[in-house]
Amino acid sequence: MNRIDQLFQYKKEGVLNIYFTAGFPALDDTTKIILALDKAGVDIIEIGMPYSDPMADGPTIQESGSKALKNGMTLNVLFDQLKNIRTKTQVPLLFMGYLNQMMQFGVDRFLNSCQQVGIDGLIIPDLPVDIYEEELKDKIENSGLHVIFLITPQTSESRIRKIDDLAKGFIYMVSSASITGAKSDISKSQLDYFKMVDTLQLKNPRLIGFGISNHDTFFQACQYAHGAIIGSAFIRHLETAENGVEDAVDTFVRSLRGNH
Repeated sequence: MNRIDQLFQYKKEGVLNIYFTAGFPALDDTTKIILALDKAGVDIIEIGMPYSDPMADGPTIQESGSKALKNGMTLNVLFDQLKNIRTKTQVPLLFMGYLNQMMQFGVDRFLNSCQQVGIDGLIIPDLPVDIYEEELKDKIENSGLHVIFLITPQTSESRIRKIDDLAKGFIYMVSSASITGAKSDISKSQLDYFKMVDTLQLKNPRLIGFGISNHDTFFQACQYAHGAIIGSAFIRHLETAENGVEDAVDTFVRSLRGNH
């Protein structure tokens, strides 16, 4: 069974998914960060594949991607870094990136490499649902990978239901129509949207992302979904890490859970 499905079988609330950019702050930090996040009790780890044209990413994540590319991060390097990761952790691992990256690497080669290192799911924000359904679904499912689709406050109910039919793993609820980035709190219109999606009784679990940045926004989001996704706030925390990434991971996760 896919590790994401295993997780949601026993954990129905408070699921914490943390995003970081592979190869940032330093090229060889990727596995260190994964193992530190696992040790700190993070439920899902989302690994950003740095890309030169990241449409859905806010300035913090864009900047971390640029630094990672300058550090020498490529998909070949990333797969090499992860080749023994499953001997050290069984936490669900996702790749977040763009369709072009898969195409340039070669779709079959990309999926085979994901399978070999033990990736559980893909978040590809610019992958149209119809293209997925018609051209990639069988290939990706045969690789044992789940594709995680995004919905926003602008996504129609019929579209949400179609995505729920196609999706596996969970649905990524984007809290607003903007790019990623930390916000200080959750607005009334966002809460209305969370409540509306809740009434649809979708079959897939839901995680809320974009703008979740601290203990308060994490717990607020968890009241309307199975958990939340945090990226920009974590990247900023890594940037200011003075005692190494392991220590930075530990202090960040503790502050989110409310045990400083």
